[in-house]
Parts: sequence; structure tokens; C-alpha cells
Amino acid sequence: MKAFVAGASGRTGQWIVRELQQRQVSVVALVRNLEKGQQVLPAQTELVVGDVLQPETWAGAIAGCDVVLNAIGCTPSLDPTGPYRVDYEGSKNLVDASKANGVKHFVMVSSLCTSQLFHPLNLFWLVLVWKKQAEEYLRASGLVYTIVRPGGLKNDDNPNPVLMSSADTLFEGSIPRQKVAVVCAESLFQAEARNKTVEVIAKADAPTSTWERLFAGVL
Repeated sequence: MKAFVAGASGRTGQWIVRELQQRQVSVVALVRNLEKGQQVLPAQTELVVGDVLQPETWAGAIAGCDVVLNAIGCTPSLDPTGPYRVDYEGSKNLVDASKANGVKHFVMVSSLCTSQLFHPLNLFWLVLVWKKQAEEYLRASGLVYTIVRPGGLKNDDNPNPVLMSSADTLFEGSIPRQKVAVVCAESLFQAEARNKTVEVIAKADAPTSTWERLFAGVL
């Protein structure tokens, strides 16, 4: 299996790259800055420098990849068009290129509460609105997909089990980025993860379960 990871040098993308490589998956990592990519990603990672808003800089690199994992996200700024351009248009470009190259599975990292219009995060230029639009574009694309909606992202790992639920059923909670990466990687190997939107948090009192059962429990 060969994977194309967009947003690979981001805080979640880095963990996705490492998790895939631990599973012996070859990775092509899309980064905006070569120096940063070389600093934060394992030495054996194949790096492609490009911008999701400029498909001509990376679309050719998807050719030959079996799966695509989208971990892009707009960074906070004063630009009101940021979430629209990055979270929606960037994701749309990745979906289109994946279709054109026969990608077998597309995994998107989204966010909890994308269906809540009046969520405080939408004060940041409607970021959840545009994430939801990107989700809907992926669902309508005809690609096999898994949409992963994590709760609040934490940089430090913890021993809490993952709690996985169906879309629009979890509205609070957090999860380490490392565990989000495991969910994304695992979705590629679980038949029950196909064409599903899963919401994930890590909770101390969550029951321990297998990944197969967790994905199977999502409607």
C-alpha cells in the first residue's frame, strides 16, 4: 500500500505519517515547506513540496498511490477566506485529484460539531461550516471514504481508550493527536470503516474494544 498524506508536516499529519510507516505503508508526504518537512518527518519519507490550492504542484504525486489521507487545516489568521480556501477548496482539490487517479480510499480528518452552525469555532471565519462542506463533497464524490471527526486535539498522549460514535452524536471531549493518527491508519484496514463518518474522543471510562468492533458500531 502507498499513501499520499496532505498536511503531513502539521501536528496531526506528522503522527499519521509515523503511524502509517510503522505499518509498513509507503508514504508520499505533501508539505508546504521542505525544510520543515525534513525536520519533523522521518528521514525515509518521500516529500513533495506543494500547496493544496495549487494542484499542479502535487497532483502528479498522487498517481501510483492507493490511498489519500487529508490532514490539512487552516491556521488561525486575520484572513476571512482562510477556512473556505484551505478547508474546503483545498480538500476539494484533493478529492478531485484522487478521483482522477483511481485512489481506492480517502480518509479526511474533520472536526467534532461540524453540523453545529452556532458553535463558537465558527467565529473563526466559519471554519466548521467549510469543514462540513468538504465532508459533503467527499461523500458525493463516489470515492470510498472515512471521515474522522476528532474532539479537541491534545498534543500529549494519554492511556484513555478511544470512544467512537456515529455522526452528530458527540459534542464534547478531547483526544490526543497520536490516537487520531491510529484511527486514520486503522480505517484503511477495517472493512467496517468504509463510507462512514466517525466521531472520536478519548475517555477514561470508555470500554476497551477492538478496532473492528468500534467501526462496526458506527451507523
